[in-house]
Amino acid sequence: MELIIMVIVAFPLGFFIRNRMGAYLAYIAVHSFVFSFQNMELVREWTGGDYSAYPKDPSSVPWSYGLVNLLVYGVGLGLVTLGYVVRARRRKATVVATS
Repeated sequence: MELIIMVIVAFPLGFFIRNRMGAYLAYIAVHSFVFSFQNMELVREWTGGDYSAYPKDPSSVPWSYGLVNLLVYGVGLGLVTLGYVVRARRRKATVVATS
């Protein structure tokens, strides 16, 4: 779910929101909602006996799950930045072309 939201939402947020900080905050808000919902679903599945996301032993730490989510989060913020940069370059090229 996080990966889908990252691909669909991150770049357009950076491209269409003029304020870079506002774009980052919007992405953080969307990502935190999706992460919470995804985590709730994985915990529900874990209590039902599916141990693919979390280990069977509740005292062990699922490092791989945390690292993958951190990577998705970082790439999403990078896509927001890329959207902002592309928008700024297009705007600059349009201003130069009309001058």
